[in-house]
Formats: sequence, structure tokens, C-alpha cells
Amino acid sequence: MTYVKLPIFDQSGYVVVDSYDQSRDVREWENLVYVDWKSSGDTRFAPLASAYGEMECDGFWNHTPAKTDKDGVWVPKNVTIAPKLTERAREPGANIGRCRVIELQPNTYADAIYNLHRDDNNRLNPEGTGWIVRAFCNLTHNPESVMILREEKDDPATETRIPLPAGAQVVIDTQRLYHAVWHPSSEPRYCLITSYESGPELDTWITARHPIAVVPSAPVDPAHAQEAYAAADAKRAAREAALAAKGSDPTFGDGTLSADMSSAGMEVLSEA
Repeated sequence: MTYVKLPIFDQSGYVVVDSYDQSRDVREWENLVYVDWKSSGDTRFAPLASAYGEMECDGFWNHTPAKTDKDGVWVPKNVTIAPKLTERAREPGANIGRCRVIELQPNTYADAIYNLHRDDNNRLNPEGTGWIVRAFCNLTHNPESVMILREEKDDPATETRIPLPAGAQVVIDTQRLYHAVWHPSSEPRYCLITSYESGPELDTWITARHPIAVVPSAPVDPAHAQEAYAAADAKRAAREAALAAKGSDPTFGDGTLSADMSSAGMEVLSEA
């Protein structure tokens, strides 16, 4: 299929833009209403925009009528609590689909490698319209945490690690790149995640913020990295063996846990 895509993503699949001055805003995310929704790790989400304005986080295609990840409807209660975050999400002027704040509990590098995934952003997206990408704005100050991006899931040579201090902003083609966050901390991390339709509005917003398509990768100790890769591989092997023993598919088509996978204590790898 042919979609409208922004050339700035051609090289690396992501772009880092100017950081936001997070210190000037109140911490609205602390008062939002969160729902349990497991992503790549131990997470909850506070929806600001959902398929039809309900307090839920399901894929837009899992509703009646089904739709692509565009034309999100603002969730009244959370929008009232977080007008500034809502304003920031609306700032690019592009069509918005899902918009939510993620709460991610601390994890390990091995956890993040195991949880690498791509998003199903463009299901039902009509050919000839804008490709859906996601913007991530880090709300809490997590300078030791990194967004891990890989072109090839099992190839560390394709990995980029982007630091996540307060206000860090990165826009990612998360249907192209495998991604997960490594958050070595004692406190949860919070981040505003918004799905945008590619087009002139998003292009203008990105261009005005000094975009960088390739950034130096944050360092990681090689010995620690090898241990993490081995631990992630072992966890994947155990997961596959458990599923094979049950003769079940790990997920439904929407990326949510099947009953067999849930009972096996496995994690779902969907969303961001």
C-alpha cells in the first residue's frame, strides 16, 4: 500500500526534536485516572483520547464501528484534569488517534530487550492517507533511562538508545522500529504518547524544532549487554516452550493476551 510519509523518517525511522521545558508545567499526570493496560512491561495508562471518548485503551479497530488510529475522541474526565497535556498533544495540529500517559515501573535492560515490539498503528488505514507515527514526550526526569530502538529485533548492531530526561521528545515510526524503554530507577516513569497522522501539519511542527534523525547511542557496558541479551533469549525460549506445550497462539489479533498465555504468566507485547 502507498501512504503519505514524511521523508525525515526515511533514514532512521525516528527523529529527536527540541526538548520541552517540563519545569514550567504542573505535574498533571499525577492526578489522572489510570486504567490497567499491560504494554511492554509493568504499565498503566491514562487515556486522554480514545476511540470514542471512553476511559479505555483498546485499539480503535476493536470497537463498533471499527476505525483506524485516527480521529481520537477526547476523554472528558482526564482532559479536564490535564488541560496542559491536552494542549501539548494538540499543538502539532495533526490528526490525533490514541493519546495517553503511560506509567512504567522500573525494569532491567534484559526486560526491555525481551519486550521489544512494533506497534500495529495502521490497521484499517486507507491507502493514500497519512501514515501513523507516535510522539513520545518524557514527563519525569529519567536521565539514566533510554528508549531502545532496533531496526532488526534480534540484531544489537541495529540498536539505538535515546536518553529520557524530563522534556525529551522523540517521534518514532513505531510500526517500522522495534522499541521498548529501559527504566533503571526506583520510581515510575511517565510519558505522554500521541499517535499522529503524517502530513504537512506534523512536518511543520517537527521542522520547527531542529529535528535530528540520527543521535549518538547512550553507552552500555558490553558485559552487561551480553548478560541482558542472554537473559532475554532465555525468557523468550521459555515463553515459546510454554506456548508450544499448550498448543496455543500467544495473542489474539488485537495483540491482547490469549487465555492460555495469561494463565502461563506471560507478558503481552503490544502498544508502547
